[in-house]
Amino acid sequence: MSEIIIEKLLEQRDFYLNTLKQLEFQLVMEPSESEISGIEKLQKTTIDQLKKVEQEIAYLTSEKSL
Repeated sequence: MSEIIIEKLLEQRDFYLNTLKQLEFQLVMEPSESEISGIEKLQKTTIDQLKKVEQEIAYLTSEKSL
């Protein structure tokens, strides 16, 4: 059961990583000041979510190895 949960969390992690990649690309495209602010907020939120997912993955994999 936990393998399925870990797999879903890994998919979610990959989604967040891809989102960050896309946001970085948007910053390269010379956005306006208001767009930069929005992108930076999205980046921060995405990084926070990514950290939570990675913590959950670490917890489940360490629990599994016990």
